[in-house]
Amino acid sequence: MAYDLEEQEQLAAIKAWWERWGNLVLTAVTVVLLAIAAFNGWRWYERHEAGNAGALYDEFLAAVEGNDLGRNKELAGTIIERYGRTIYAPLAALQVAKVNFEAGDRGAAQAQLRWVIDKSGHPELVHIARLRLAGILLDEKAHEEALKLLAVEVPPALATSFADRRGDVYIAMGKVEEARRAWQEALDKAEPQHPLRSIIQLKLDALPPAAS
Repeated sequence: MAYDLEEQEQLAAIKAWWERWGNLVLTAVTVVLLAIAAFNGWRWYERHEAGNAGALYDEFLAAVEGNDLGRNKELAGTIIERYGRTIYAPLAALQVAKVNFEAGDRGAAQAQLRWVIDKSGHPELVHIARLRLAGILLDEKAHEEALKLLAVEVPPALATSFADRRGDVYIAMGKVEEARRAWQEALDKAEPQHPLRSIIQLKLDALPPAAS
């Protein structure tokens, strides 16, 4: 079927447009397809890595339950080294820090908690690591460093714990009024059923009367 004049003009215009822009269009389409393929490949890689890390983390938890200190240190190190981008790495670091602290290895415990704070990239776990590290530093009388760790914005769920820990640091420094304010803040932010509520109230009640 022969094309009429109008159709021939349209085809000529399309051909001219394609000759001018066709390579650019093909390049753009290729870039988009490669980006999609790369994204899908990365998602697969992340799922694969998370699966491997999860399996190792299960082994790690079994070692923790079995009190196998050497094995759980080894597995935690492997998870952190190989799968540091996954959620399992900071979880393992927090857990092995607790194990090391209870075993008396405070240096190792601090190192693992600092890794969570500096390297993990999971803010919700960073706050927990800060709180725990501040507790270790309090025991070591590194009061100023502990206060620096606690001087951050935190989610409401952790506000009471952070304020309570600040009060502990201040009272260890002999700063009674600062401790009173911190514990009162902790109490004010505590939900009625918060597990620390009664302990914080006892701390406040044990303080000498406020200076008038």
